[in-house]
Amino acid sequence: MSKFAPMILIIDDDRAVCLSLELLLKRAGYEVTSVSNQADAIDYVRGNSPQLVLMDMNFSRSTSGDEGLILLRQVKLFRPAVPVILMTAWGSIPLAVQGIQAGASDFITKPWNNQLLLQRISTLLDIAGREDEGESAVDSDGFDRSFIIGNSPELLAVLDTIKRVAKTDASVLIMGENGTGKELIAQALHVNSRRKSKPFVKVNLGGVSHSLFESEMFGHKKGAFTGATADREGRFSVADKGTIFLDEIGDLDMSCQVKLLRVLQEHTFEVLGESTPRKVDIRVVCATNADLAQMVRDRTFREDLFYRINLITVTLPPLRERRSDIPLLVRYFADEICRLNDMPPVKIAKTAMSYLSKLTYPGNIRELKNLVERTLLVGGADELKASHFERQYAQQSSELPGKMMSLNGLTLDEIEKRTIVDALEKYNNNLSQVAQALGITRQSLYRRMEKYHIGL
Repeated sequence: MSKFAPMILIIDDDRAVCLSLELLLKRAGYEVTSVSNQADAIDYVRGNSPQLVLMDMNFSRSTSGDEGLILLRQVKLFRPAVPVILMTAWGSIPLAVQGIQAGASDFITKPWNNQLLLQRISTLLDIAGREDEGESAVDSDGFDRSFIIGNSPELLAVLDTIKRVAKTDASVLIMGENGTGKELIAQALHVNSRRKSKPFVKVNLGGVSHSLFESEMFGHKKGAFTGATADREGRFSVADKGTIFLDEIGDLDMSCQVKLLRVLQEHTFEVLGESTPRKVDIRVVCATNADLAQMVRDRTFREDLFYRINLITVTLPPLRERRSDIPLLVRYFADEICRLNDMPPVKIAKTAMSYLSKLTYPGNIRELKNLVERTLLVGGADELKASHFERQYAQQSSELPGKMMSLNGLTLDEIEKRTIVDALEKYNNNLSQVAQALGITRQSLYRRMEKYHIGL
């Protein structure tokens, strides 16, 4: 943020509202300009760049909010990066959603709470200031990072590869441990491709049972099998002209691998109950935490499918190998959690950042986010110190399966097998509870148990 007082533009046809906001904001140290109609607002943003805009949604007797939505879109044409807070006395959830979809950053109803309004303004200006300093989701070369947080050399090396291949139709295989952000990388590939205006379809193959694979992926016609009471559109059909993201592809059994391979080779599939092949135009991105090369050697994954999906392979580093990104992630998660829960922004002590940067994070970014969220919601302090995080980390660790020992020297498969075995013992072989505790589906749990030869 600039060293000068931020300029806030107020757009409201009620003079009393403008005077009240001017007094509040000037006392808080902001520079303020007010205009009373849409024409003056557009004239102002044409020649000036406020740091934030407070905008009414109605400028006549209408209470629909349409005038505000139109003006919002016009303001965003001239100042796309400036955060806008919408104001109305006729607040509603649908109207708020329309405003956010049109580009607003926040939404308040009249009469407002002064303290809450100032907190929201401070948070938005802080975020905008960090984006001005180079933390924007869009890089200087136009690459949309899609909420991928971090500037470590390890992460930037991955993003450099993604930038080069995003605009092509090359199939990409994303490798990495659970919780490293594989889905975000897949989304970045899509939003930076020529297909970005078309569907991005996500499929968790670990949750698709063998018996329903064809119906789920290719669709079916009514009456194609018992229980098919209506036509169903498959995932490949939905993804036509766009990108399909096949997560946990290492969990796919051999018979389903054959069916998938045909689609990827020929770009055709058959809907169950139809005999005419359908053409499909898709870009395929896959992800897994499994060692597919070893699975090929073990003959549990088809070699031809492996080479079909990994024209380009990127491997995401675990969080413990990009520790310089931890403070950025912590600050980002804290700001988002406060915003979503209408909480005032919190400070995070340097000792807390130091403590968080030293943890091992077997659950990677997902584990870090969980720890930050728990600490924020439970802590209730204006400034979070290392002790706040230590208490929640100790509690979080105690909730893991009881016999987890040192992970040093273990492979990912050994860690996963041990986690499943310990969870089965903890929950007395109740598979539903085990799957819920591990954050996977029952079908995915069955496949992992079969993979590691775990019996009940």
